[in-house]
Amino acid sequence: MTSNIEACREALAHLDLDCNVNTVQQKSRDFYWYSPILKEQLGHITADFVVAPRNEAEVVEILATCYKHNVPVTTRGAGTGNYGQAMPLFGGVVLHMKHLGNVVAINDDHFIAQGGAVIEHIETSLRAVGKEIRLFPSTMSSATIGGFIAGGSSGVGAIRWGGLRNPANIRRLRLVTMEETPRVLDLVGEDISKAAHAYGVNGVIVEVEMPADPSTDWVDVMIGVDSFDNSCRLALQIGEDATIDKRMLSNFESAIPMAYFLRHRRFFVEGEALLAVTVSRATVERLVEVVEAYEGARIALRYDQLEEGLKLPAAFELAWNHTTLRALRVDPTITYLQMLVPRPVMFEKQAEVKARFGDELLLHYEFTRFDGVVAPVALPIVRHTTNERLEEIIQILEQELGLPVFNPHRVTLEEGGMKKTNPVQLEFKKQADPKGLLNPGKMIAWDNPDWVPVAGKTYLFAE
Repeated sequence: MTSNIEACREALAHLDLDCNVNTVQQKSRDFYWYSPILKEQLGHITADFVVAPRNEAEVVEILATCYKHNVPVTTRGAGTGNYGQAMPLFGGVVLHMKHLGNVVAINDDHFIAQGGAVIEHIETSLRAVGKEIRLFPSTMSSATIGGFIAGGSSGVGAIRWGGLRNPANIRRLRLVTMEETPRVLDLVGEDISKAAHAYGVNGVIVEVEMPADPSTDWVDVMIGVDSFDNSCRLALQIGEDATIDKRMLSNFESAIPMAYFLRHRRFFVEGEALLAVTVSRATVERLVEVVEAYEGARIALRYDQLEEGLKLPAAFELAWNHTTLRALRVDPTITYLQMLVPRPVMFEKQAEVKARFGDELLLHYEFTRFDGVVAPVALPIVRHTTNERLEEIIQILEQELGLPVFNPHRVTLEEGGMKKTNPVQLEFKKQADPKGLLNPGKMIAWDNPDWVPVAGKTYLFAE
């Protein structure tokens, strides 16, 4: 299949096109540089041109034109993904969603927004009428709702509502297929999983419908705890306490806040782990009671009691993947991992991790709900030395310590996820993208349905 880039560009010339080499390259990149491996592999990647549709009809026109000329299409929101999700591995067109950024409707229990709507704008619009969004990434000030659903999996709010895979957290996705005559489909119920966290390989999300809940007045609270283990025990206690309303529950080994949370550092004590909680103003005093009764814990900082004139980043801008971002600003060699730590063995496993790696891995947990049960997801900071050592760490965690790693140093859905094909998403791609032109290279199963992972090897860049 040969792409005819020039014919495609000419056919779309009446739309909002960007053909400037420098800005096209900038719009072909996301936060892939979080990973030293992806930074090496993807640094040269660029699209041929960028097109920004102004409405759904233009999305249809762009996809039909690119289909006709065999031109790959990679959809882009704000480019805040960390694994190269929005990078056009085979060139072609970047379909930029910047003009499709409206909040379409706010109803009693849900909102409707275009796929390119910035999440902070959605939250501001909801709060103006006494409502709030359920889940958002730490990059909410720039991230788009379509990008969050296509490339993300969880975020702030997960301790309350679980992740995006919880069927209650997405009501509808509207997407456009890439066929000779593109279809506009509304996915609801079980069909939502066909396109959620699929990196845009089987449709362009143009509209989302998600729950809107009554707004809460939230307060950030920082808690110092005498050990990381005790911060985990306190986190589980707070997480399970129904008398404390929570939006976020995160904890960090002591070395992380002291080294990387620079504007907060004067509130911390050397050697203390940090527990960050976003709690409702109505239940903040109940949280204080729990902390004061817990041996080895203290309230380090309450945002509702900041000294006059002091402004600090929100707690969520220290958590989730903002932790890695803040570390990178101090030490550009830092990277991170994502892994599941089963709650029944979490203390045993984190002891094994620390015994094996010491300060080479600094533990950071986000507490969420899996089927209603409070449990940690680990996003440890890694003191990177070489890519070979990073691959070795991942193999030790998975093969020797039995901790599943959701590898942020891989660009494909399978390698970065469950290490296996998602047959539902693959089948939907066959129907919605019969030429395989949507974000090509991101779904291994499209090219190799019998793929099995090989430790230490990447699929696309294996030697």
